[in-house]
Amino acid sequence: MNTSVARFDTPDSVADWYAIDDAVMGGVSASQMTYDADGHAVFSGAVSLANNGGFASVRSPVTTPVGDGASAYLLSVRGDGKRYKFSVRTGPDFDGVAYQAGFQPPSGEWTLVRLALADFVPTWRGRVLANAPTLLPSRIQQLGLLIADRQAGTFRLEIRTIESTEANALAT
Repeated sequence: MNTSVARFDTPDSVADWYAIDDAVMGGVSASQMTYDADGHAVFSGAVSLANNGGFASVRSPVTTPVGDGASAYLLSVRGDGKRYKFSVRTGPDFDGVAYQAGFQPPSGEWTLVRLALADFVPTWRGRVLANAPTLLPSRIQQLGLLIADRQAGTFRLEIRTIESTEANALAT
């Protein structure tokens, strides 16, 4: 069974998403999450490597919690050929452990990206953590999108939906 976590089909659907870019550490990258009148969200902006920067991200509190039976997230996206990360956090705080999974959707075409929760890597400020707690889906309190990895320049990732899926739903 799939559960809708975020559906970007109205202007209000992006209201809770806010940017956290490398400006928090002196960089000059900038991003935003906006609504496109065609019925989807757009995570866009520019990544700059100036001032030791190099990342842009958006984040939102979870409004539809998922249960511990969830095994993956499904993202309906249209990319620009760049690599992105989907992240989740188990606390409400600005800083703390982020569990991340990378993906690179094809440029210019809508695709469904499946990110198994077992493949999410615990990080803190971009560094992999060896001894982080196990990710429990029911504890996820924040969702995020991130572009980093020295990919300077403009970017655009379009998103229709974010869903969670249970292990027994993967075969369907």
